[in-house]
Amino acid sequence: MQNHNLKGHAAAFFTVIIWGTTFISTKVLLKTFTPLEILFIRFIIGYLALWLIAPRKLKLQTKKHELLFLASGLCGVTLYFLFENIALTITLASNVGVIVSIAPIFTAVFAHFFLEGERLKSSFFVGFLTAILGIFLISYNGSSVLKLNPIGDILAVLAAIVWGGYSVFSKKISNLGYPTIEATRRIFFYGILSMLPAFLFLPVSNEIDRFANPIHLLNLLYLGFGASALCFVTWNLAAKLLGAVKASVYIYIIPVVTVITSVIILKEKITLMAGVGTLLTILGLFLSEKKGRSLKTSD
Repeated sequence: MQNHNLKGHAAAFFTVIIWGTTFISTKVLLKTFTPLEILFIRFIIGYLALWLIAPRKLKLQTKKHELLFLASGLCGVTLYFLFENIALTITLASNVGVIVSIAPIFTAVFAHFFLEGERLKSSFFVGFLTAILGIFLISYNGSSVLKLNPIGDILAVLAAIVWGGYSVFSKKISNLGYPTIEATRRIFFYGILSMLPAFLFLPVSNEIDRFANPIHLLNLLYLGFGASALCFVTWNLAAKLLGAVKASVYIYIIPVVTVITSVIILKEKITLMAGVGTLLTILGLFLSEKKGRSLKTSD
């Protein structure tokens, strides 16, 4: 059991390290590609990569399980990334960073009502408030000002909500005993399928020469192979071993990784406020992981 927990924490930590660096790749690509194009290309790459890794067809135990894969693909792939990427084009990236980081609270609430053994604990809320304060300090560290953009900020909130839904659906799938790689690939399939109607309403470009740019190509491959194929597998493994709520609190670390990456790659300076925010965010993670008193609900 302890070995399983260690593997789960390692998988979750590895995943958020990679996801914390994807902001820079997405930001670079948004200058030339639309949010829908980035989303579609990265998950096509991820889907094909998972077929190469595990070229075995997934046999479902019952046709009813298909609905769980459909819901997971719709929430965790199409809706989450569309909402987040479109929000990045409308409102400040710092706003999106803070708002999307509240996803664990929605995961905890949904899991409390729809998953067995995932009761809310008082320590989770203490850790949540501590981490959100830290994330706020990281995002508004003196280099930017707080500006509200209702449409962009609402899209970021919706992204956090649907990620909470994805966490519950994917945990239900992991409880069914399907192989993680094949199950993740099927989630990708439904994610790609459910984003196709968006091409009727959202803008796309037919400029093929964009792919000749090595920077664009490398960022797309990084998002496809690393952030999608590899990280969704490790994240689903973490949720399987730790539970939806424990895994979700690692999302708090993503803004911390983004700040550190910006310092290393973009040569940005870290301020005292951002440093304090980083420490508070890490403290919030540990507080959320602590065993505390369960909050019971009346039957």
